[in-house]
Amino acid sequence: MQEVTGRSSLKGYLKLFRLGNCAMASHGALLAAFVCVGIDGLSDFRAEILFSMAVVASFTAAGNAYNDYFDREVDKKAHPERPLPSGTVTPYGTALSAVVLFALSAALSVFVNLWSVTIVVTSILVMVGYERFLKAEGLGGNLAISWLTGALFLFGGSAVDSLGLAWILAALAFLATLGREIVKDIQDIEGDRGSRVTLPMRIGTVKAGWVGSGAFLAAVGLSPLPYLLDLLSIWYVPAVAVADGIFIYCALIHFRNPEKGQKVAKLAMLVALVAFLLGGVL
Repeated sequence: MQEVTGRSSLKGYLKLFRLGNCAMASHGALLAAFVCVGIDGLSDFRAEILFSMAVVASFTAAGNAYNDYFDREVDKKAHPERPLPSGTVTPYGTALSAVVLFALSAALSVFVNLWSVTIVVTSILVMVGYERFLKAEGLGGNLAISWLTGALFLFGGSAVDSLGLAWILAALAFLATLGREIVKDIQDIEGDRGSRVTLPMRIGTVKAGWVGSGAFLAAVGLSPLPYLLDLLSIWYVPAVAVADGIFIYCALIHFRNPEKGQKVAKLAMLVALVAFLLGGVL
């Protein structure tokens, strides 16, 4: 009987950590490193890249566990199949695993470089702050999520000592994510009442919409920099122009249809990533 319980618990923790998300995030760091130095440059930083992927996987697993720990009461109704409400893991075990994995991600970052340590420690503080204080505070939570998205690319660039392009990539990811998070809050305004105080609740949906549009347009304004600074090839230009067009469309359409707007923003982010890949490879 104990053996079955042990298996159940292990399966619960694996589900808690969301290994698929961990793998995707770690490959995001690899992708950022690839964009920053190209395929030929990767061989000079093999150890650093492997450590950076392990750091991101550990951090993502920790973040997932930490999130589920704080959402355990809500999940009893919203997601009863998740490990905590279903009883396959305990609250204490979940919290402990989050702490251990956050500590592991910080420890592993020492083997990359000092910039990586700084980014990881800052991201841990942002994640903790988000769960404890900012999740219910609207714009503060939006900014935290945007930082965590941008930091992934910043971390990938730091692993290959190429922060120049990484800062721009991270800034674009930050702005695009901020715009999308605000549009999502506009879409979810009725469902969020009573549990969160979002930006649309504070200043109204129209004004919040303009803030979201401003973030998208700021990303568009920043997008020519990698080519102008001679960090990416001419192949970046036509692809990023397509992404910019989608962002501009998103900045307009979300006022009429927030659900479509945030989905279009996701597409624009994907096209922008393809643009960076083309500019870095060709």
